Amino acid sequence: MVTPQRTDPPDGAARRSASARQRSGRLPWMLVVPALLGLAFLVLPLAGLLIRAPWSTLPQRLAQPHVLEALRLSLVCATIATALCLLLGVPLAWLLARVDFPGRRVVRALVTVPLVLPPVVGGVALLLVLGRRGLLGQWLESTFGITLPFTTAGVVVAEAFVAMPFLVISVEGALRGADQRFEEAAATLGASRWVVFRRVTLPLIMPGVVAGAVLCWARALGEFGATITFAGNFPGTTRTMPLAVYLALETDPEAAIVLSLVLLAVSVIILASLRDRWVNSP
Repeated sequence: MVTPQRTDPPDGAARRSASARQRSGRLPWMLVVPALLGLAFLVLPLAGLLIRAPWSTLPQRLAQPHVLEALRLSLVCATIATALCLLLGVPLAWLLARVDFPGRRVVRALVTVPLVLPPVVGGVALLLVLGRRGLLGQWLESTFGITLPFTTAGVVVAEAFVAMPFLVISVEGALRGADQRFEEAAATLGASRWVVFRRVTLPLIMPGVVAGAVLCWARALGEFGATITFAGNFPGTTRTMPLAVYLALETDPEAAIVLSLVLLAVSVIILASLRDRWVNSP
């Protein structure tokens, strides 16, 4: 004898389903409260910067010579550092993504070290290598007459050192996600490796290159620790915007707020330009 299984009426199943959806839609306050606290922790300092800003005298303060000088130096050095990172970082990213060689994981780890290395330590390391008595610095000075510490070129080197990993990681990710069938098809048609890279690979990964370059430029613009350690803080030569903020905070806090607003505006513009790739990603 077969015992019929008990089945719920359709209306009962629908009620249980609606109840389950209602329970799952309730806000988990054990998570919401710390989430709101974390949001406030990140947003309130920025709000305080906007609230305390001297808006009435903002145009006059931005037009001051030392502010314009620091801004000009920051923009020039960050742009040159980004160009240097593109020149060296894109081939390095290609090497890590496409060439299987012994110790590749170690090399990748070494490339990302500046991301977690304290910037001041990076500046000390640059001094030990590129300083006048450094491993390469004394050779550069005696052979070519090139001195990098405490010069504008030193600012570029320090910024490139801390910013290049952002570019390498972004480009390597783009290379790993690119469809290699297009490159194989071009190679089959007789294109050389350089032509394949220039005409096929580079257009495929261009969004990743652009995103990495923008992040690299923003990181270089905001660099402080390695710059002040390796290049110093000389007006018109090595005093970039972050260094000017640090100096103004001791003598003129309102000027420091104005300079900070400029860097904050640049950061917002960077995030807005990358919103389709980073902010609004699912």
